[in-house]
Order: sequence, then C-alpha cells, then structure tokens
Amino acid sequence: MTPHVDSQAGAAVKAADRAHVFHSWSAQGLIDPLAVAGAEGSYFWDYEGNRYLDFASGLVFTNIGYQHPKVVAAIQEQAATLSTFAPAFAVEARSEAARLIAERTPGDLDKIFFTNGGAEAVENAVRMARLHTGRHKVLAAYRSYHGGTTTAINLTGDPRRWASDNGTSGTVHFWGPFLYRSPFYAETEAQECARALQHLEDTIAFEGPAAIAAIVLETIPGTAGIMTPPPGYLAGVREICDRYGIVFVLDEVMAGFGRTGKWFASEHFDVVPDLMTFAKGVNSGYVPLGGVAISAEIAETFDKRPYPGGLTYSGHPLACAAAVATLRVMEEEGVVENAARIGETVIAPGLRELAERHPSIGEIRGTGMFWALDLVKDRETREPLVPYNATGEANAPMAAFGAACKKNGLWPFINMNRTHVVPPCNVTEAEAKEGLAVLDTALSAADEHTTA
Repeated sequence: MTPHVDSQAGAAVKAADRAHVFHSWSAQGLIDPLAVAGAEGSYFWDYEGNRYLDFASGLVFTNIGYQHPKVVAAIQEQAATLSTFAPAFAVEARSEAARLIAERTPGDLDKIFFTNGGAEAVENAVRMARLHTGRHKVLAAYRSYHGGTTTAINLTGDPRRWASDNGTSGTVHFWGPFLYRSPFYAETEAQECARALQHLEDTIAFEGPAAIAAIVLETIPGTAGIMTPPPGYLAGVREICDRYGIVFVLDEVMAGFGRTGKWFASEHFDVVPDLMTFAKGVNSGYVPLGGVAISAEIAETFDKRPYPGGLTYSGHPLACAAAVATLRVMEEEGVVENAARIGETVIAPGLRELAERHPSIGEIRGTGMFWALDLVKDRETREPLVPYNATGEANAPMAAFGAACKKNGLWPFINMNRTHVVPPCNVTEAEAKEGLAVLDTALSAADEHTTA
C-alpha cells in the first residue's frame, strides 16, 4: 500500500464527515478531522500523500499495526464461511478465541464473557461483582479511565466524567499511588505504597466494607498518565479485597495483550484479580471486541442462576476470528517479546536522552510499548506545562508540541500535559528511533514555555 495524492477524494470524504458524522468527546464545530486514505504497519497517510508514524496506535489498540495480512485474511475467510451468528450458539471462532484468551489470562480466569468493547466489559464486570456479592458500592481511582457508558463513566476519574456524573451510581473515588505527584506527600515508593494502601483502607472503613462490591483499577493507568504502581501496591489491594470479601477487578483494556511487554500487565506484579476486562489489543482493533475474564468462584455464581446480561453481538464471529488470528500472529512473530525488547533497549534509553536535553520533560515512566512524558513548566516545582483539563489558549503549549509532531510525520497521543509513546507492539527498532527523533524536534516547542 503506497500513499498517493487524491485531493478530490479527500475533500469528498471530509465534506461527508463534516455534514453527517457526530464525533465523540468533541465540540462538533471546532474540530477538523484528518481524512485518512490508508494505513499499513506502523503508518497511516492522508489523501495529500502525507504519511504519519502512528505513535498512538489508533487509540492504543493497533498492537500488531494496521492491515496485518494474516488477520485481514482471517476476517475475509470468516466472512465467507459464517459472517454472523447469535451469541447463544457454539461457534468455532468464538470458542477458539475464548480458549486462546483463557490460556493467557492469569490464575483461574478461564471463562470469557464477550462484549463489543472495553466500556461494556467494565459494565458487565461491575454487574457480575454486584450480583456475586449482593452489594452495590464500587470503588475506583481518580486518574483513571474506564469507558463512556453509564457505569464506566461514573467509575472514570478524569474530567470526561463530570457531565454525566449523577452521583447515584454507587461509585466512590479514591487516590491511587502516583509518586511524582503524590497526594500523600510521600518521598519514596515504599512510602507512597504504604500511604496509598492506608488511604484505601480508610475509604473502605468510612464507606462500609459490607456495602462494597468491587474495587476497579487499571493495572497500569493508561490515558490518565501511565503511572506504574509501586511494588507491593496491587498485592496490597488484593489482600484488602480478600479480607473484606470485595471483588478485585483489573481493567486491562489498554494495558493488555502485549502492550507492557507481557501478555497482561498483571504479570509484572504477580497478582490475580477476580475479574479482568479486556478489549483493544485482543484483535488489534480490527473488529470491535472486548470481554470479561471470570474466575471460577464468580462463574459458579451463575451455574444455576441466569446471568442477567447479554449483547446481540457478543462474541461476533468476525471479531473472534480476528482475535484468533491476532493471538496466533503475536505468538508466531514474538510480538510481546518485541514490545519488551524495544521498550527496554530503544524507547527507555531514548527517552532518557531526550530528558537530558529538554527541560520540558519532568518525568518519563512506563514499560514495553507503554510510556508517558510528563511535560512541565518547571522541573523543580513540577508545575504542569498546561493546567489540568486546559482548553483553548491555556492549552497552547501542548497544541504547539502536537503540531510540531504532525508537521514532521509523527502522530502523537496527547492528554493534558502529557504525551504518550505507545506505538504498535511490533514496531521495529528503526521506526522507534524515527519517532524519537521527531519527538526530539517537537519538544523544542514545549521547551519554549518552560522557566528554564
């Protein structure tokens, strides 16, 4: 697939989009979506022939890049064989996808409930936890994102929740650990871990342990800033959940399927949840698919009692065929291992070198193909480069940085004062270095707004 110029086609695509497509999370009259003509591997391009290295992996879901021929072929073959079927039947693609996912999930998370995406996975995980425990309250962290549907958005801890937060969902938020911007005045990881766990214990005590159905955490928070929890934190949450009979839910929608250099991020911490949500990388986003991996104990709750939940397209054959092909490609091509290796040998040292040259970089953090640069005005005070939830002129420094990236052929993932480095997990060493070189140039635009 080769980029070529077709301005007329691009204008037609843009015109139809602006006339009829209602975009998510956007003021419709203020956006100017890029018209995309094609994509392959780690790149996509527009109708003017401009090519971009995708350091956002779409929305952090193209874990094996765009248009992988084996996955495309599997979708085509499934479409020719059985393009769709109702979820109450046993279908080969669905059964095989569930088997392959269960082989990789930790512990006894061997039953798979399929959804169309991550938000629906979170919705159903919470429903399962509430029915299993007979309790209603759910605890979730600030600095988190769990989806845009009713329960998922109430669990979310970023500003996208505000417009839809009705205060009656049974959700309680607490502070998770984040040493760089510690809410606990900690100076070491050990202090941050201990104080965050004590804060969680206090929250549970004041909310009533017997009223809490679940604690929902992103294993490594993604959109909120890729804050890897300190050693012992997730194990501590696991112990608290066990002590109070609370269901422990790990959200691996973004961090799962190789993104962190492991099949699931929970492997870094040797922790097994009761429920695990997934989506995105399970089939590289080629066809919408998500799900909940369920422990034996919770699955047993619904052996004789019907589970009151379902979706018309649960385990859709095209999506499941894409998942089967994706998981096989990841195994055959060593995609998880590549994410770990490139992360350790190229991305990590490359970002450290950038931090030495650019005063706008306050902190780098991450693992595998899952990194964030926390951009600041002042390294000493750690004042963010732009205010929390900044828009318009207040967000100008980040807008300038983003424009510099795109001008030089890199499509960044930007959220508030951070840029995330999240290319496909099968990115090559050369592609990773190309992206770092563009970041090096673009960060000069951010440096102009520092006090250094």
